[in-house]
Amino acid sequence: MYLRRYILRDMDGVRLHRLGKRLIDLSRDVTTSAGDASLTSAEIAVIEDVLKNPGSPVSEIKVRTGFAQSHVSESVARLKGRGLIETFADPADRRRTRVRLSETARRAVLERAGRSADDVITRAIADRGRAERVSALLDELAELIL
Repeated sequence: MYLRRYILRDMDGVRLHRLGKRLIDLSRDVTTSAGDASLTSAEIAVIEDVLKNPGSPVSEIKVRTGFAQSHVSESVARLKGRGLIETFADPADRRRTRVRLSETARRAVLERAGRSADDVITRAIADRGRAERVSALLDELAELIL
């Protein structure tokens, strides 16, 4: 397999990190569009964390995202104000606030996640044939790693 030989021969930590960052940037281009509401990187991190861990307290979101508690709390307040997340009191400890995505945000995330990456990859590569090859390699990589 070409992909396997390439990774074993030429991939180092720095290159892998750069590739990961580039793929994240491309995935963000796929899942957002000019008409979408703009979110800060902290808000995106909070939404991603709450999507994966619904009903989490702010303190756990802080640990997983690496942001300061005040930063997470501010992001939660802004996202709540925009109707993207909901907060509720922990039934076991009413002083503790838990966070979940609103149904509107959940539907938007699922719709955006289903968008095809083909156009974004083609724009990034600028050669349709090579873009198709990149898409095929990414599909293979996803099967092998995920």
